[in-house]
Amino acid sequence: MNKDTDIQLSGPFKASDGSGRAHDAKAIRIFDEGYGAIDVYVDFTSSISGLHKDKSLIDAVVAQLRTVGYKGPALTAGDSVLQESKLLVLEAPDEFNTFAAGKGWKDLAEEFDDE
Repeated sequence: MNKDTDIQLSGPFKASDGSGRAHDAKAIRIFDEGYGAIDVYVDFTSSISGLHKDKSLIDAVVAQLRTVGYKGPALTAGDSVLQESKLLVLEAPDEFNTFAAGKGWKDLAEEFDDE
């Protein structure tokens, strides 16, 4: 986390998985630039291995994003190769871009839209 290219969307919160276990999340963040599609990174304090497709866990993250102003459709599980033991990576729908732009995200693809 704490990289110059991160935009923190949320601080710490609790998220429960499908079996009812609570997990402590440290933050939800995105990179400050991208080409249209946004990956959303959720940092946890302990391992969530095997839970990257857990609907309840993903729903808890979306609920947290709604508390900070996100109003669009739900996010989905990201590519399995991006997942780490304490990191959940989610794919954001196109509607997320407007929310992210309001937080400082820049869509690098817009530079090529005029051509």
